[in-house]
Amino acid sequence: MTELEYLEHAEAALRAVELACDRINDDTDADIDNQRTGGMITLTFSNRSQIIINLQKPLQEIWMAAKAGGFHYKFNGQQWSDTKDASEFFAGLSRYASEQAGQALTFTP
Repeated sequence: MTELEYLEHAEAALRAVELACDRINDDTDADIDNQRTGGMITLTFSNRSQIIINLQKPLQEIWMAAKAGGFHYKFNGQQWSDTKDASEFFAGLSRYASEQAGQALTFTP
């Protein structure tokens, strides 16, 4: 994948995270504060826990740090998949955000 293709897919994923936070904040009482700085988004939950998502351009990956641990995702042509277990990025984000928020949250591409 070229650098431009990586950036297009990665930026689309970050935009989807931002839009999902807006939707979740409108539809639930989760109150996720999301701050974006360049290729990094920090999600802060009401209990002050955080999930940090950032682009790793040299590796063409998206990294996510949550209470559950650190995860690396690579685009496989259709979706961002965990480099260890091939789980999908938005499914993982939904799971970890739900755990940290104390309620079911759904993030989608």
